[in-house]
Amino acid sequence: MAELLPYIDAARVEVGCDEAGRGCLAGPVVAGAVILPKDFRHELLNDSKQLTEKQRQKLRPIIEQEALAWAVAYVHHNEIDEINILNASFLAMHRAVEQLKQTPEHLLIDGNRFKPYDGIAHTCVVKGDGKYLPIAAASILAKTHRDEYMEQMHEKYPVYAWDKNKGYPTKVHRAGIKEHGPSPIHRRSFRLLDEQLSLF
Repeated sequence: MAELLPYIDAARVEVGCDEAGRGCLAGPVVAGAVILPKDFRHELLNDSKQLTEKQRQKLRPIIEQEALAWAVAYVHHNEIDEINILNASFLAMHRAVEQLKQTPEHLLIDGNRFKPYDGIAHTCVVKGDGKYLPIAAASILAKTHRDEYMEQMHEKYPVYAWDKNKGYPTKVHRAGIKEHGPSPIHRRSFRLLDEQLSLF
């Protein structure tokens, strides 16, 4: 495994930002923002998609305890429907950065596009969660907090099997929509089924 880099510029306070849930049919998009100590290292820390659920759960409290600052922010389904998922992803990251107890000087953004935030310089890094430690840490917080939320929603709406798919468009999830219709937290602007018009 290639070793992830701790920063782009050691002279600046950098925050890693990433989101989870962009491709889901239900629930929020969730962003994490993490400022790590420059010397922070952990052998497991990597892109959250490369880790098991057990590894992510192990890393989450370590990141939350050892980060200089961290935050997680949500943009819920109704807002996603109003502003679209790309803008919702940017908004979630903005909200996460806004909640940080320490003001960063540079934003490390996972992806190829970003809407500038409050005059703070940013760098977009494609697949950045597999290249930079702060982005990887943000990806883990975003993913674990969102999964936790969807597991809570599964208790309310068990027919969609969100305890297994977390809102992603699996066959079981789509079958639940087809049989029971969409839940109150489904994204109405997304294509939930091929026969979309029959849902509403």
